[in-house]
Amino acid sequence: MSTDRSIVLFDLFGVIARHQRPGALEEMAARCHAPTEAFTTAYWACRPPYDAGQQSAHEYWNAVLRWLSRSADAGTIEELRLTDIDSWSRVDTRMVAYVRSLRGVAEVALLSNIPWDHADAFLAAQPWLHDLDHVAFSGKIKAAKPDPAAFRHCAVAMRAAPADFLFVDDREENVRAAQATGMNGHVFTDRDELAAVIDHWLTTRRPTGK
Repeated sequence: MSTDRSIVLFDLFGVIARHQRPGALEEMAARCHAPTEAFTTAYWACRPPYDAGQQSAHEYWNAVLRWLSRSADAGTIEELRLTDIDSWSRVDTRMVAYVRSLRGVAEVALLSNIPWDHADAFLAAQPWLHDLDHVAFSGKIKAAKPDPAAFRHCAVAMRAAPADFLFVDDREENVRAAQATGMNGHVFTDRDELAAVIDHWLTTRRPTGK
């Protein structure tokens, strides 16, 4: 059931923001005195609870270091945390402009898998986020995609029906998860294709015969 609203719900990284800065994992691995491959495995294997707001940054980095059989003082952990945040800080300015332009024809929201401290840094560095109709960060809502709870949060928070949303993400598993909750979905590849998809979707949302 739809409330006849048009809400474009965007993923952040890989769509509006760029993926992790090249070389960042190698830099953090060197700081841990660990091989890059082993560090990368630990970095991602320990990530889900941190993304979902179930661990603090300190707990996450201690888990990574335990995985690597390394120890570190609080200063080293803080250095790793800040390097990590910086590595995810880049945006695609063309996509930012496009997302902002959509607000003239639709409601625009964001749903991103991002730890709470990364989210705070991103909000501080990217003031345009405050202009969106809703922003949901996994570390703050305690649910990360593809968990259905992340998508349900957006529907409840915006007092909308799932069918009112077009969810845009660069990962097919997340799009499928959104569709399973009743949202429309699109796997992002590039801005021009996305613009055509959104234009068509908005056309189908407009009442006819008036």
